[in-house]
Amino acid sequence: MTSLNQSLDLVSVTRFTGWVTTARTVRADRASSTQEAILKAAERLYAEHGVFAVSNRQVSEAAGQGNNAAVGYHFGTKADLVRAIEHKHRGPIEELREQRIAEISDTTDMRQWVAALVCPLTDHLAALGNPTWYARFAAQVMTDPAYHNMIVKDALSSPSLVRVLDGINGCLPDLPVDVRVERNIMGRNLLMHSCAERERLLAQGAPVARSSWQAAASGLIDAIVGLWHAPVTELP
Repeated sequence: MTSLNQSLDLVSVTRFTGWVTTARTVRADRASSTQEAILKAAERLYAEHGVFAVSNRQVSEAAGQGNNAAVGYHFGTKADLVRAIEHKHRGPIEELREQRIAEISDTTDMRQWVAALVCPLTDHLAALGNPTWYARFAAQVMTDPAYHNMIVKDALSSPSLVRVLDGINGCLPDLPVDVRVERNIMGRNLLMHSCAERERLLAQGAPVARSSWQAAASGLIDAIVGLWHAPVTELP
């Protein structure tokens, strides 16, 4: 009889443990689904209207959350949400960039290094399909004084991005430091805002200059290489 009771107790404990595990899995899946809905809604709204103009409440509503505090509960501050969106895309872009670096090694061919800067972003956007919002989101964040420094600092924590920038700089050893800094900013803005504009046109179904993201990348590479090789005019 004692043995039977012990067996029944074991069955009960096993069933209870299984129920608890299942319940936790369901809650975790629900939380993950909610977080993904918030990330998608925030990315779209920030891309279309700017980060400052969009409240956490608007993001919650667009994500289908009845609780207006859902953003704060799942992500914390708006800055935390912006960083979460950036991190979501950074992983795939980093992987593509690392593949490019592995292929070109220590080349001094400027075009290959610029391609390692441009193509990971354009390939990622192509893989996302249409419509996408990431390029416009990134362009909005880069022009917002409240988030610009945070995003730039996070980006420069990427070893692969630093390696690409070092590769570009290594192709022009005689270029003055202040010109390097200036053209790096110009190149970054040209890349992000050109991609944002193409993304906007595609989302609207409007005509675009080039038929694919790959073709657009080729044009961007040409332009950025030309920017880096442009003459330096010293004025008094």
